[in-house]
Amino acid sequence: MADAQKQMQALTEEFQALQTELDGLVEARQKLESQQQENVGVQKEFNSLDDESNIYKLIGPVLLKQEKSEALMAVNGRLEFIEKEIKRIEGQIQENQDKSDKKRTEVSAPIFIITGMLSAVGLTIVMQIVQFQTQMQQAAAAASA
Repeated sequence: MADAQKQMQALTEEFQALQTELDGLVEARQKLESQQQENVGVQKEFNSLDDESNIYKLIGPVLLKQEKSEALMAVNGRLEFIEKEIKRIEGQIQENQDKSDKKRTEVSAPIFIITGMLSAVGLTIVMQIVQFQTQMQQAAAAASA
């Protein structure tokens, strides 16, 4: 019985690590989406300007004049980079979800076998695992929204 509790504790810790990783990935994706929206807004503003319009870039305390084509090229480059980063993060989120699904399967089989033998401590661990599963599903849903 002690072995089963140790196994459940180890699985719980693995779920916690996956949840922490997923939280960080979701946060990174949200930051990238915010940056993407900001740059799309700048891109729209640049597209509405005449070619002769003055554009200035703030570098430290100094405003430097910049050609529209150069500024637009920089914004387009940032948008491309951000889109690649979002795809990379989404891949990591999917990988995390796959690992979580695997852990969920590992947890499910022993639960059915040892449920009758679990003490109050064991039941608490099972409830924690179920809670982590729910949190990961909610975080994954938020990430894909």
